Amino acid sequence: MINVNDFKTGITIKLDNDIYQVIEFQHVKPGKGAAFVRTTLKNLRTGATIEKTFNSGIKVETARIERRDMQFLYSMGNTYYFMNMETYDQIELDRSSLGDDAKFLKENLVVSITSYEGEIIGITLPDKIEYTVTHSEPAVKGNTSTGAMKDATLENDLVIKVPLFIGEGEKILVTTKDGKYSSRA
Repeated sequence: MINVNDFKTGITIKLDNDIYQVIEFQHVKPGKGAAFVRTTLKNLRTGATIEKTFNSGIKVETARIERRDMQFLYSMGNTYYFMNMETYDQIELDRSSLGDDAKFLKENLVVSITSYEGEIIGITLPDKIEYTVTHSEPAVKGNTSTGAMKDATLENDLVIKVPLFIGEGEKILVTTKDGKYSSRA
């Protein structure tokens, strides 16, 4: 149990049979009445965010979240296979539990898998991932004053926009938050 006055960003709590992570919190002491804590919470199962206000001094249950680094091995259909690099145990996850993160996975990529009491909640990708460009159109002369971009296909069949000077076989970094080109590797 933790007092709401002791909230910190990133702490995980159990509330209404769901697991939430504190994204923001603010202690409010109005001139009249009792103090309270206004929070923004992220549901770790669904990804939805809610705003909730707690009276000062209330205790809530903490949720013990485990994070383990695991290596992505391969996918077969809608099933993705990961391996614990210490024990060599393998787990399989369905594409629906990965969400949009599935499109960034490539073989041997190390991700952090989050679980609560044995239930896998989701994965956390690195901020930037290195990919090799497998196909891109040749650069077209002209119209380069506005920072022109072209489509490029990466080794995991992801198609993103890259600058004109990027060619086939080059290694680039892609940001996983927005799926955009970051820089050359």
